[in-house]
Amino acid sequence: MSHDNVRVNTAWQRADRHVLDQFREHSVANLGDALDRLNIVDGGIAPVWTGARAVGTALPVLTVAGDNKAVIAALEHIRPGDILVINAFGYDGRAVVGDNLAQRFAVYGAVGAVVDGYVRDGAIIEKLGVPVFARGLTPAGPFKNGPGTIGEPVAIGGVVVNPGDIVAADEDGVIVIPPHRADEALAAVKEIVAREAELDAEVEALRSRLA
Repeated sequence: MSHDNVRVNTAWQRADRHVLDQFREHSVANLGDALDRLNIVDGGIAPVWTGARAVGTALPVLTVAGDNKAVIAALEHIRPGDILVINAFGYDGRAVVGDNLAQRFAVYGAVGAVVDGYVRDGAIIEKLGVPVFARGLTPAGPFKNGPGTIGEPVAIGGVVVNPGDIVAADEDGVIVIPPHRADEALAAVKEIVAREAELDAEVEALRSRLA
């Protein structure tokens, strides 16, 4: 397939692995609190299967609604630790990712995909264990005409995602952390986790008194 009408930008940097590893220790809810409850993708984008979790460097893709030519072209640009962030305009008429693409993402080293649109083959994707987050499922397949972009900023669920941003996703949803706020977010989330442990201890003490 020719990718002549898919524009690609490669002039950006990926997050260090040790930074991503630190974010993997925390829930999206706590990270959201750490970032003043901003940069959280709207709740319409949810995990395709229960228990899906992923933290990676954003590889943004913009594609025409119902078309996945740019998504296929993005395979050539995946690096280990990437998470594809696909703006498919929230279109519910056709899936832009299915089980074949999902497993190819994993083979190329991607940790998952976040799709502002629809996907298909949900049961197979779950069986494969590939973390995919989307607005829903439809059996209808995509067109493959383009155009699209790879490695340029996209908007998903009300949040702008730049190439190289850190994306964390779990059962609660998705958050985007700009690299320049990574240290701040990690420091804040550790305080939040400590405070939640104190609150849990208070509840346990109350339960004991009332038993």
